[in-house]
Amino acid sequence: MIGVGRAGSLHGDTVLLTLGATLISIGVIAIASASIEYGDFHFGNPWHHTQRHAAYLMLAITLGALAYMAPAASVQRLSPWLLFLAVALLILVMIPGIGREVNGAQRWLPLGVITLQPSEFAKLAVLLYAAGYLVRQEDAVRHHWSGLAKLIAILSVVAALLLLEPDFGATVIIVGVVVGMTFLAGAKLVYVLAMLAAAAMALAFLVLSAPYRMKRLTAYQDPWADPFGSGFQLVQSLIAFGQGEWWGVGLGNSVQKLFYLPEAHTDFVFSIWSEETGLIGATAMIALFVMLIARVLNIGWRAAAQQRLFEAYVCFGAALMFAGQAFVNMGASSGLLPTKGLTLPFVSYGGNSLIVNCMLLGMVLRAAGSPESERPESVSALKRVKA
Repeated sequence: MIGVGRAGSLHGDTVLLTLGATLISIGVIAIASASIEYGDFHFGNPWHHTQRHAAYLMLAITLGALAYMAPAASVQRLSPWLLFLAVALLILVMIPGIGREVNGAQRWLPLGVITLQPSEFAKLAVLLYAAGYLVRQEDAVRHHWSGLAKLIAILSVVAALLLLEPDFGATVIIVGVVVGMTFLAGAKLVYVLAMLAAAAMALAFLVLSAPYRMKRLTAYQDPWADPFGSGFQLVQSLIAFGQGEWWGVGLGNSVQKLFYLPEAHTDFVFSIWSEETGLIGATAMIALFVMLIARVLNIGWRAAAQQRLFEAYVCFGAALMFAGQAFVNMGASSGLLPTKGLTLPFVSYGGNSLIVNCMLLGMVLRAAGSPESERPESVSALKRVKA
């Protein structure tokens, strides 16, 4: 633990910082290797994606540092406004002529040299709002169904806007994070199970009502039934895992990244990493994520024990988001789950995801060593914070 001071001195958790920096560094290496041929072919520059990722990384580190410096009480006060901004952006991206459509999905807002993905910002905004709501409505959430009603209503609005893009993956992650946060906040198990059942039925309906989602589900069950059609991505990903064997083919020597595996530097970067570093490298990356998530949860439990509930719920939400996205990304690339376009936190190419993850990491680092002046004397002190 880095030293704590009352007048703005450095504080935080060096273990967590080291884990995050290690994953970010692996991401730079993995993206550079996976995208070099793709960038050379499409942009005439083999380092196109690496350079863009580096630029986004600088921005992500800057915003992560700002998030680290922001007092928890200030973030809690701003959380409703951040949610309002996120909803406005989700509406704005759906307006024809404003939002950019790629592969049938309208999820991006072009802003000159950068492109904003509102769904990524929505993940952060909903997490922060839910953390503040669970503090303000602690008693109601724990003992009355009505205490969850407003949170469920807001979650439903955000989920509906995400599904209009459509962004099924972001919807699943946001719903899962909020449900998990309510459980960790002490909501009755029957309430949590009811929320899970309602979410599961809604997601099942969405899968059954969309032919392309059903196609992904059936393809994941037996990708070899249509290896050049619906099962192509998963088959190529599994070939990458197989070629990696124990020690891998060596960094930069992947065959599958040579236009065999689509989205090699984004959704399937774990496949290329596993091909080049083998079972040893893949296991090491999984271990890093396990340690990172465990550390974030540990910081959250310490904050809760000190009655810093907002910071605790932010940590719990961050751990759930990191765990959910890592599990879905790795599970989809290895055939454990249906193919879904979710980035691997800190590793995949994607500036918006990297920025949000670094901001969350900054908030958790702040929670790991909050100055004494930020720590409320009681739970009621946090409840007095208006948001």
